[in-house]
Amino acid sequence: AQLVESGGDLVQPGNSLRLSCAASGFTLTNYPIGWFRQASGQEREGVSCMSAFASTTDYADSVKGRFTISRDNEKNTVYLQMNDLKPEDTGVYYCATERPPFRPHECSRLPFRYYTWGQGTQVTVSS
Repeated sequence: AQLVESGGDLVQPGNSLRLSCAASGFTLTNYPIGWFRQASGQEREGVSCMSAFASTTDYADSVKGRFTISRDNEKNTVYLQMNDLKPEDTGVYYCATERPPFRPHECSRLPFRYYTWGQGTQVTVSS
């Protein structure tokens, strides 16, 4: 089982990015998926998550209305669309799958609930 993130870049404030998280070796739809970020010197925080059947999504207050999580089952890939980026969005972004047991229509943004992680992709928002 492997997750690979991509799409990170250096952008100016107000711009947009779309991050991708491609899964291999397992079916992503069977698990809740989360997006996390870690700024330099800070703890990893949950940005967004989606339940196993995509029936539920959740966002950190700091990104509500700007970020959108989505899933393409055919591509076995999850996305994080990030709009109106701010300097405080800077960090390494990771995707991860939640550890069983989990409820099929719920997801968590707590990092300790997740056990399969990608390598991360750097997002830098700066003028």
